[in-house]
Amino acid sequence: MSKQGATLQGYNNELVKCLEDLKRKREEVHTHVLAEAEEKLQIQNDLHILTERLARVTDALNKKIAARNEYDRLIEETEAAYSKILDSSQSLLQVLKRDSVSVDEIGK
Repeated sequence: MSKQGATLQGYNNELVKCLEDLKRKREEVHTHVLAEAEEKLQIQNDLHILTERLARVTDALNKKIAARNEYDRLIEETEAAYSKILDSSQSLLQVLKRDSVSVDEIGK
Protein backbone atom coordinates (compact mmCIF):
# COMPACT_ATOMS: atom_id res chain seq x y z
CA MET A 1 0.00 0.00 0.00
CA SER A 2 2.76 2.38 0.69
CA LYS A 3 3.87 2.11 -2.92
CA GLN A 4 0.35 3.09 -4.03
CA GLY A 5 0.34 5.94 -1.52
CA ALA A 6 3.65 7.21 -2.88
CA THR A 7 2.32 6.97 -6.44
CA LEU A 8 -0.84 8.77 -5.40
CA GLN A 9 1.23 11.43 -3.63
CA GLY A 10 3.33 11.82 -6.80
CA TYR A 11 0.18 12.30 -8.88
CA ASN A 12 -1.12 14.77 -6.35
CA ASN A 13 2.14 16.77 -6.42
CA GLU A 14 2.12 16.78 -10.21
CA LEU A 15 -1.52 17.87 -10.25
CA VAL A 16 -0.76 20.74 -7.84
CA LYS A 17 2.18 21.84 -10.02
CA CYS A 18 -0.03 21.74 -13.15
CA LEU A 19 -2.72 23.79 -11.41
CA GLU A 20 -0.15 26.34 -10.24
CA ASP A 21 1.27 26.52 -13.78
CA LEU A 22 -2.24 27.03 -15.23
CA LYS A 23 -2.94 29.78 -12.68
CA ARG A 24 0.37 31.47 -13.52
CA LYS A 25 -0.41 31.32 -17.25
CA ARG A 26 -3.93 32.62 -16.59
CA GLU A 27 -2.50 35.54 -14.64
CA GLU A 28 -0.11 36.35 -17.51
CA VAL A 29 -3.00 36.33 -19.98
CA HIS A 30 -5.08 38.44 -17.58
CA THR A 31 -2.25 41.00 -17.37
CA HIS A 32 -2.13 41.15 -21.19
CA VAL A 33 -5.92 41.48 -21.36
CA LEU A 34 -5.85 44.43 -18.97
CA ALA A 35 -3.02 46.11 -20.87
CA GLU A 36 -4.71 45.65 -24.25
CA ALA A 37 -8.07 46.80 -22.87
CA GLU A 38 -6.36 49.97 -21.66
CA GLU A 39 -4.66 50.41 -25.03
CA LYS A 40 -8.02 49.90 -26.75
CA LEU A 41 -9.60 52.63 -24.63
CA GLN A 42 -6.72 54.98 -25.41
CA ILE A 43 -7.02 54.28 -29.14
CA GLN A 44 -10.79 54.84 -29.00
CA ASN A 45 -10.22 58.14 -27.21
CA ASP A 46 -7.57 59.16 -29.74
CA LEU A 47 -9.91 58.17 -32.56
CA HIS A 48 -12.69 60.29 -31.09
CA ILE A 49 -10.36 63.28 -30.77
CA LEU A 50 -9.04 62.80 -34.31
CA THR A 51 -12.56 62.38 -35.70
CA GLU A 52 -13.61 65.68 -34.14
CA ARG A 53 -10.43 67.33 -35.40
CA LEU A 54 -11.04 65.94 -38.89
CA ALA A 55 -14.56 67.36 -38.86
CA ARG A 56 -13.26 70.82 -37.85
CA VAL A 57 -10.50 70.75 -40.46
CA THR A 58 -12.91 69.54 -43.14
CA ASP A 59 -15.35 72.33 -42.28
CA ALA A 60 -12.59 74.97 -42.35
CA LEU A 61 -11.28 73.55 -45.63
CA ASN A 62 -14.74 73.64 -47.21
CA LYS A 63 -15.17 77.28 -46.16
CA LYS A 64 -11.78 78.20 -47.59
CA ILE A 65 -12.52 76.38 -50.83
CA ALA A 66 -15.81 78.26 -51.10
CA ALA A 67 -13.98 81.56 -50.47
CA ARG A 68 -11.38 80.68 -53.09
CA ASN A 69 -14.11 79.83 -55.58
CA GLU A 70 -15.77 83.16 -54.86
CA TYR A 71 -12.44 84.95 -55.44
CA ASP A 72 -12.08 83.04 -58.73
CA ARG A 73 -15.57 84.15 -59.76
CA LEU A 74 -14.90 87.78 -58.82
CA ILE A 75 -11.55 87.77 -60.63
CA GLU A 76 -13.15 86.28 -63.74
CA GLU A 77 -15.97 88.83 -63.70
CA THR A 78 -13.56 91.72 -63.09
CA GLU A 79 -11.24 90.60 -65.87
CA ALA A 80 -14.21 90.28 -68.24
CA ALA A 81 -15.45 93.77 -67.30
CA TYR A 82 -11.92 95.16 -67.64
CA SER A 83 -11.63 93.57 -71.07
CA LYS A 84 -14.90 95.25 -72.08
CA ILE A 85 -13.59 98.56 -70.77
CA LEU A 86 -10.41 98.13 -72.81
CA ASP A 87 -12.45 97.28 -75.90
CA SER A 88 -14.68 100.31 -75.31
CA SER A 89 -11.65 102.53 -74.72
CA GLN A 90 -10.09 101.30 -77.94
CA SER A 91 -13.31 101.92 -79.84
CA LEU A 92 -13.65 105.36 -78.27
CA LEU A 93 -10.06 106.19 -79.18
CA GLN A 94 -10.65 105.10 -82.78
CA VAL A 95 -13.81 107.21 -83.00
CA LEU A 96 -12.02 110.16 -81.45
CA LYS A 97 -9.12 109.87 -83.90
CA ARG A 98 -11.47 109.52 -86.86
CA ASP A 99 -13.55 112.49 -85.73
CA SER A 100 -10.42 114.48 -85.06
CA VAL A 101 -9.25 113.82 -88.61
CA SER A 102 -12.66 114.83 -89.89
CA VAL A 103 -12.59 118.05 -87.91
CA ASP A 104 -9.07 118.74 -89.14
CA GLU A 105 -10.25 118.32 -92.76
CA ILE A 106 -13.17 120.64 -92.18
CA GLY A 107 -10.87 123.29 -90.71
CA LYS A 108 -8.56 123.25 -93.71
